[in-house]
Amino acid sequence: MIFVIGISFQTRRPRVIIGSMKSLNISLKQLRYYLVAAKHKSLRQAARELKISQPSLSAQLKGLEESLGVVLFERNRGGVLLTPLGRELIGEANQAINAAESIVAAANYVKNGPSGTFRLGTSASLGPYCLPRVLPSIHKEYKGIKFFVREEVPALLYEGLLVGKYDLILTILPVDSHSITVKTLFREPIYLVVNAEHNLAKSKTITTRQLEGLEVLTIEEHHLFYAQVEELCKKFNAKLLRDYEGTSLDSIRQMVQMGMGAAFLPALYVRSEIKSKDKLRVLKIEDESIYRDTALCWRNTSPLRSFYRNLSVFFQAALVKEFNKAIILPP
Repeated sequence: MIFVIGISFQTRRPRVIIGSMKSLNISLKQLRYYLVAAKHKSLRQAARELKISQPSLSAQLKGLEESLGVVLFERNRGGVLLTPLGRELIGEANQAINAAESIVAAANYVKNGPSGTFRLGTSASLGPYCLPRVLPSIHKEYKGIKFFVREEVPALLYEGLLVGKYDLILTILPVDSHSITVKTLFREPIYLVVNAEHNLAKSKTITTRQLEGLEVLTIEEHHLFYAQVEELCKKFNAKLLRDYEGTSLDSIRQMVQMGMGAAFLPALYVRSEIKSKDKLRVLKIEDESIYRDTALCWRNTSPLRSFYRNLSVFFQAALVKEFNKAIILPP
């Protein structure tokens, strides 16, 4: 990170003015072909994904460049490379495709009610232990919609939502973006889990004083849950075992079973994955309320934002019905 003190710079993104709207003759299909070719940097691979011939793809890209009056790709024997302008226009092309899809979705919603496939992003420490129990109820209520669910780390979830890769994301708070609407759904308690032979395993509840010096395992740093566990360790003077970060909550649970340390784990994971035969003990910290907040999020500009708000209310009701006392409604 570089800091400049005492000097103020104002930068402006260069504007590319290409003809007028009246003379502009490009299609959404051409923009989509451009994005796929930009992703693969290979006309052969792009044509394979698009299920068209390579000459047809080349002709469409050439037509797009001629309509714009610029060169987007540098062609060579190894494939294609984006020109500086070709890289610059990727964001605008994505926005155009997303805007067109939103227009179609909004029109279908007005005509037929909610329908179609919605792209839902979620984190690996949340979605697998929550969505399988509530999506069937949502599908029963909204028979015309389906969800394509994908797991990613939070930073990629937010980025994916903003660029249109996702319609909705189910994620852990905080979410720091003025472009995203956040509907908090529930609070999920966090428990301490230890091996059955651990010296804390004899009690069902412990105090924060008993956490001092405790060796605690955690998930990898790019997960939001890592930051929360790190903060808890600092607060209670516990020792975070950075050399043994787990790739998932499951890997953390397995390390706890082997006696490598204790772990803070969220309630829905505990309910779903920890059984009595695992020889683990789940402990509640009696003098401290520890939880994480979960929210459903969508873009402020989405034409379906009123539907998403209604969906979030039903989503919350389904969660409460399914998990009852395992979660807490937000204040």
